[in-house]
Amino acid sequence: MIIYGTAILAACHLLGVYIGDVLGSLIGVKANVGGVGIAMMLLIAARVFLHKRGLMPETTELGVGFWAALYIPVVVAMASQQNVVAALKGGPVALLAALGAVTLCAAVIAFINRLGPKSQDSSWQIGTVADET
Repeated sequence: MIIYGTAILAACHLLGVYIGDVLGSLIGVKANVGGVGIAMMLLIAARVFLHKRGLMPETTELGVGFWAALYIPVVVAMASQQNVVAALKGGPVALLAALGAVTLCAAVIAFINRLGPKSQDSSWQIGTVADET
């Protein structure tokens, strides 16, 4: 049922917030560091894990897909509450973290693109070459 997708999201959210709080305390910040992002990565990992093992019915996957689609608006709403000016005045850590995140994301995207089809006419295929013959 769709409610199971919401339950999976809730578990991922609680774990993500806990990990974000732990990360914050490890770096000396009295705030949650990346809890929502961690929660979404956990949700994606849980969905893939359960789907590969056939443990996620279609209706549950719809519930997970619904919340995954809401990820961007939730992050934008949370980011609008951040005090960027105070963070930048507090030191170069915020700027270094932002540059590090952008660099890491660019590297991961480049890596993923190299795994994909090499020509423009190719498209991602499900299965192996043996399945097509």
